[in-house]
Amino acid sequence: MLNLERIFQQDRLLRATTGLNLKAFESLLPSFAPAYEHSRVNPDIERKRAIGGGRKATLRTPREKLFYILLYGKCYPTFDLLSVLFGFDRSCAWDWVPGLLPILEQTLGSKQVLPEHKLRSMEAFLERFPAVTKVILDGTERSMQRPKDWEPQQEHYSGKKKRHTRKHITGSTRKKRVILLTQAKGGRIHDKRQ
Repeated sequence: MLNLERIFQQDRLLRATTGLNLKAFESLLPSFAPAYEHSRVNPDIERKRAIGGGRKATLRTPREKLFYILLYGKCYPTFDLLSVLFGFDRSCAWDWVPGLLPILEQTLGSKQVLPEHKLRSMEAFLERFPAVTKVILDGTERSMQRPKDWEPQQEHYSGKKKRHTRKHITGSTRKKRVILLTQAKGGRIHDKRQ
């Protein structure tokens, strides 16, 4: 299992696992905790137990939950590996991700640090990012499981990587802040065409 206290004491380890230093992590936590608590209260669902009832979660504190979802987003480990690292079953590792990802996106969106997905023109870009003078564009590929059907296999097979991939184009500033992120496409498409 992970020794979270050791990770939080060393800034280098925290950056390696989550992509954030301790100062950035601690500044994100006050926004993440209330967003998580708010997501747990749903007035449309009739509860059988009071809030806080039932078995206790393995990830108890908002700090552990934020660390878990940031580790998942940065390293993209398998659920088997997450279950070993955090000491719970593989199915629990899977259950946490769809519950915490929207909360993380909501938190990052409120802090206005999420990359822009849809910019239709150069004018819209200049309006959204007036201080940016230079943008570095780069293509990134992530491996994926080989699709069973023939057509998706052809769409996602990357001859460059010799495997099935999904591809994004990112735009970042010289200070390494990602400001643009395209929709994922099949690995067959060349970066310039995408």
